[in-house]
Amino acid sequence: MEERVYLLPKEGDFYKANMNCRTTVSDGKLTPEQVKEAYRSRGYQIAAYTDWEKYRTHGELHALDFLALAGFSADVGKKGFRINFYDTNPDEMREEKEKCCEFLSKGSDCIERMNQLGFLASLSLTCQSMVNYEDYKELDGLFAMEIYNYSNDVRELRGYEPQVYDEMLRCGKKLLCLAADGNCNEYPFEHPFNDSFGGFTKIKATELTYDAVIEALKKGNFYSSMGPEIRSLYIEGKELVIKTGPVQKIYVKNQGRNCYIKTAQPGESLEEARFSLTGKEGYIRIVCGDENGLFAVSNAYFLNDLPLKWLKEQV
Repeated sequence: MEERVYLLPKEGDFYKANMNCRTTVSDGKLTPEQVKEAYRSRGYQIAAYTDWEKYRTHGELHALDFLALAGFSADVGKKGFRINFYDTNPDEMREEKEKCCEFLSKGSDCIERMNQLGFLASLSLTCQSMVNYEDYKELDGLFAMEIYNYSNDVRELRGYEPQVYDEMLRCGKKLLCLAADGNCNEYPFEHPFNDSFGGFTKIKATELTYDAVIEALKKGNFYSSMGPEIRSLYIEGKELVIKTGPVQKIYVKNQGRNCYIKTAQPGESLEEARFSLTGKEGYIRIVCGDENGLFAVSNAYFLNDLPLKWLKEQV
């Protein structure tokens, strides 16, 4: 039997997360507790509280079936990069973190300072920030970017940014990608302009604890989605194996011009696809589309970073 290299880990459970939400601590309309109850009632186990320039830990919201990630969001540098910061250990350097918003406007080098304080930095709302490739290609210190922001999709139809992700990957930025709501809840849940429950990240962790979830985020053990599921993802020999929930199309994007694709027949659906790899793909990332035009997206995996024996022998 060919050796398997798992891109999403074999062990662990998937936990549904909203990695960007605002509350009444800043410009949101729901209290932190109301956000917790609303998301928990809809099957979420994790919410990252990213209030605008307001850092809070929200440890009081933790429960056996719910985890509140500490963080905040802010515009950084002269270009106004919108960044979400996630605290990897809220128990450390509490006094310094309470003051961290004070130096954020002084330049993009502050991302490095935030990394030193133990924050993971994720680029958010690239199109809304009115920056372009020449601006963000020089941005360092990021662990991820939002490939999908539901609130921006609802308000401006600019929530899905796969081209930005590919551009950053092709210029050497080995970023992960997240999907989130970015919700402020200016409209009630039943309103068509409500910005909750549209974009989420499925994190595969060994348990629902702060340390385990942060470790999974650092390792890229997650995928992003607007609805569809990616259930398993691994390379067996030279074959990429993708197992999903019911979808219409499965794509494999890479560093080059073309992509691999498998489509379902009209009236049918797919739940698995297999593709032969050549070793020349550079990186691969999986995109699954359902009948409603919603996508699930994997992180990018650079083949040279993977323990693929056949690729090492090929060099």
